[in-house]
Amino acid sequence: MSLVEVRAVSKVYQRDAVKVPVLDGLDVTIEQGEFLALMGPSGSGKTTLLNLLAGLDTPTSGTIHVAGEEMSRLKSKQLAAWRARHVGFIFQLYNLIPVLTALQNVELPLLLTPLNRKQRREHAATALRVVGLEERMHHYPRQLSGGQEQRVGIARAIVTDPTFILADEPTGDLDAKSAAEILELLTRLNREFHKTIVMVTHDPHAASQASRTLHLEKGALRGETVRDSVPAGGAS
Repeated sequence: MSLVEVRAVSKVYQRDAVKVPVLDGLDVTIEQGEFLALMGPSGSGKTTLLNLLAGLDTPTSGTIHVAGEEMSRLKSKQLAAWRARHVGFIFQLYNLIPVLTALQNVELPLLLTPLNRKQRREHAATALRVVGLEERMHHYPRQLSGGQEQRVGIARAIVTDPTFILADEPTGDLDAKSAAEILELLTRLNREFHKTIVMVTHDPHAASQASRTLHLEKGALRGETVRDSVPAGGAS
């Protein structure tokens, strides 16, 4: 079943008197439960597409349907509520709040829900257990390694049980060992928890863990790689 349908989407930014085209008539379909990687050189439109899928930006032309809803029809306040319900973000630089513990950082998205404090803490603790950080719940970001910080970021992304997860270079700031562990965790979320994941990456090894890779160049789709399974020696 198609979760996301991007149809004839173009995006043009205005820089003073100059128009800068970023996406050019893009067509993309993302299936429910898919692990999709977006690759391409800087300026190819990968992050712009991610922002459009998240409702953080709007296309200049074309339509985007997510979970049956056309994004362009939603007003600003509706979009904020839609994001809170449907989207989990994973960032390259974690974006954790240093004065909050791991548990409190993961709890943040739940402040926008009707859950009470006890329920929020229970949900946050469950998300941290899923990413293997149950023993680090009360640690602050400065007390965690980069890989552990990113695990907190992933727990925060999944704590609301979002429709899909958007990951922008999730391994870009990590050493090879931590990056491999994060990729293994993302693969597990996709396979065991059936999470739909869209990941922007420059790393061919990271992309190889996805079931499909789209190659963007100058705002257009230039190629596609489809895999039946994660390659041997990759995440499991």
